[in-house]
Amino acid sequence: MSLYEHVIISRPDISSNQVEEFVQNVARKVENAGGTVEGAEYWGLRNLAYRMQKNRKAHYSMLKINATSDTLHEIERQHRINEDVLRYMSIRVEEFSDDPSPIMKKREERKRRNKED
Repeated sequence: MSLYEHVIISRPDISSNQVEEFVQNVARKVENAGGTVEGAEYWGLRNLAYRMQKNRKAHYSMLKINATSDTLHEIERQHRINEDVLRYMSIRVEEFSDDPSPIMKKREERKRRNKED
């Protein structure tokens, strides 16, 4: 089993609840294939660096997956078929960090600064 960080970029016209449900379905598929999902983060609706399929914004989600490469290939195959997924990327890592991702850290810092003002 290998460790992967899997980021999914979804269409902006679906709701955040639908994105959460989609991430839960992906987690269920990984667990049914014998893997585990160590954590999931919803980064929110964010601006894209460039247009993708005429979209300027997208929903970002990240999953920390512990699974075999065959399981991950199957998940990626299903992403290619799904119309709601604009892009995805899987990166193999040596270990998962216990800290929140840099995206979530920035969000927490912004909240802290706004409270101080």
